Amino acid sequence: MDSSRADLDSLYPFLSGAAGDLDAVLDEVAQSTKDKAREISAVREEVRRRDGDRLRACATAMAERFATGGRLLSFGNGGSSTDAQDLASLFLHPGTGARPLPAIGLTSDIAVVTALSNDIGFDVVFARQIAAFGTAGDIAVGLSTSGNSPNLVAAFDEAAARGLLTVGIAGGEGGRMAESKSVDFLFVVPSPSVHRIQEAQTTLYHALWELTLRALRD
Repeated sequence: MDSSRADLDSLYPFLSGAAGDLDAVLDEVAQSTKDKAREISAVREEVRRRDGDRLRACATAMAERFATGGRLLSFGNGGSSTDAQDLASLFLHPGTGARPLPAIGLTSDIAVVTALSNDIGFDVVFARQIAAFGTAGDIAVGLSTSGNSPNLVAAFDEAAARGLLTVGIAGGEGGRMAESKSVDFLFVVPSPSVHRIQEAQTTLYHALWELTLRALRD
């Protein structure tokens, strides 16, 4: 068996043993889906149990910043960059009936990202933008599945030095973000699976948005 087939079998074992039996394949797919749904539900519940109070405290701190004119700056790499842009859009364009709040996704301007990466280095791609845009009273939110991204650690250091409220959303055991003294609030999704981490992180930042809006109304 070649390595690509072995990799496929490890990810989707239900596609190998019963390839000629459609009902068996469908049963395996259904069971796999149920198992993943139970897994992500358990991870989300653990995050809620462990971090519920801290989420409310973080939302209150964010609401205080927004109430005095602060903005949210969000950032991440790869799939986390998409989540960072979604987070910024959630605050900026929340939909009918919800209060829009100022937010900027630092990966949205590809010209800026590529210029900084090419001319200076990828490790400073977020820190330089925070240095340019961030002011005391703003909020910096960085997302990473591992917590080890050097450019996030550098961004948090820059943000903390400038007086921004810093919020980290990581996975696993938190990586280098858990060791940083520059992160005011760190939320770690306790899972070894990148897929479950990203799914739970999406739930986490939506909850943070809702709690922030509630704090602003109170």
